[in-house]
Amino acid sequence: MRRSTLLPTAALAVGALVLPAAPAAAVDRVPTQRLRDAVTVNGILGHARVLQRTADAEGGTRASGTPGYEASARYVERTLLAAGYDVRLQEFTFPFFQELTPTSLAQTAPEAVDYDTLAFTYSGNGRVEAVAQAVDFTATLPSTSGCETSDFAGFPDGAVAVLQRGTCTFAVKAANAEAAGAVAAVIVNAGVEDPEEVLNGTLGEPGTGIPVVGLSAAAGAQLVAAATAGEVRLAVNVETLLEDRTTWNVLADAPDGDRSRTVVVGAHLDSVLEGPGINDNGSGVATVLEIAEQVAQLGGRNRQHLRFAFWGAEESGLLGSTHYVQSLSDTELQSIYANLNFDMLGSPNFVPFVYDGDLSDTAEESSPAPPGSAQIEDVFTGYLSSRGGSEPTAFSGRSDYGPFIAAGIPAGGLFSGAEGVKTEEQAELYGGQAGQAYDACYHQACDTIANVSTRSLAVLGDAAAHAVLTLARTRTGFYEDLSRAARSTPAQAPQADDAA
Repeated sequence: MRRSTLLPTAALAVGALVLPAAPAAAVDRVPTQRLRDAVTVNGILGHARVLQRTADAEGGTRASGTPGYEASARYVERTLLAAGYDVRLQEFTFPFFQELTPTSLAQTAPEAVDYDTLAFTYSGNGRVEAVAQAVDFTATLPSTSGCETSDFAGFPDGAVAVLQRGTCTFAVKAANAEAAGAVAAVIVNAGVEDPEEVLNGTLGEPGTGIPVVGLSAAAGAQLVAAATAGEVRLAVNVETLLEDRTTWNVLADAPDGDRSRTVVVGAHLDSVLEGPGINDNGSGVATVLEIAEQVAQLGGRNRQHLRFAFWGAEESGLLGSTHYVQSLSDTELQSIYANLNFDMLGSPNFVPFVYDGDLSDTAEESSPAPPGSAQIEDVFTGYLSSRGGSEPTAFSGRSDYGPFIAAGIPAGGLFSGAEGVKTEEQAELYGGQAGQAYDACYHQACDTIANVSTRSLAVLGDAAAHAVLTLARTRTGFYEDLSRAARSTPAQAPQADDAA
């Protein structure tokens, strides 16, 4: 799962215009027991072990643009060819970004303070020391700090801009700061549960010429208070590599099904540079691979065509899935029936999250939902109701379903949690530790195969298999057909205890 580009509440400007969808018409019941029995935790872990070994052999990472990613893509290709799929590698270039030395942020006057910080992806390079200048900080969220050029009226040339997260993209804040004469930008976290969480973001694409770093809400409050009381000087150091590199999406087509109604089942294949990414997102990759193998092994007639997709450069900003959607011809775009996205399915302190396709619970945090997304949500929640339930997560476009919903394609998927903190209520319902992150190793070197919950894989692996086969074999589809409805009995919601 990629770094955040917006405050969770920053979608208010869009979400306020989005009304929750009307109640979904149920997708017809499809027997999925045989596939769910065939998709096993052992099978999923078998693939995850290979991804771990691949990272171990290639410097501890599977990030796009590295040998570890290429080896991962070749493994996925070999596996799907052996299962009988038509496989192709879709090549594209992307801006590869890497920190060469640890990023640092320190207060040098009136007293020395070292801050925990992270460079934003696509930050500019540089080592600077200058006076800190807070820009339009507010106690009420969401903040518009740095979103308008007028926020920088009177900004001292050559200062370090201290900005607050919210409302507009980080790229807009950084661009406005640079245009105002800032020599660096510090963006302070806001709107998150943990005040010590250091903001870890991306500018989306190259082009920013000044260093841009993140800071936690607690440290930011301390810094801004000091800067309000008197002059504070900051030293910022960012040293990075930025160059174009080649990477691939791996696309595998089943031999059957109506290609004018193609279900794209996706998971991002890349890790971050910092680690092997076995939960994020080896868990999704391994689950989708296991489902693809077992679908091929069990046989049977699929009405819709299945295409399994493994995306490159997700961690750089959904670049692989964006390239795929943008490369589709008009006819090909019309043929995409739905997208299912599986990004992190094995978080050790997991919650079974389902993307909120009807926007009934997260409208203020979500992007507009194409028709059909509510029905996809119901497929997941209907199944998980028999496995202890589920919770909605924002339909924010933060993962690879984002380019699909932007193109009007219905989408949905599962998520086991990342850097967020489990609540007391969630711990009571699903087990685990309240007050702890869903995945304490998120985007770190410790995201190894030891960081994966087999219980989460069991629950979400079955839910994923159920949804894939349901969408592959549904007769009624997502939308009401009044002429057909008049001739037939109402469709039943999918259930977990169907016959084989």
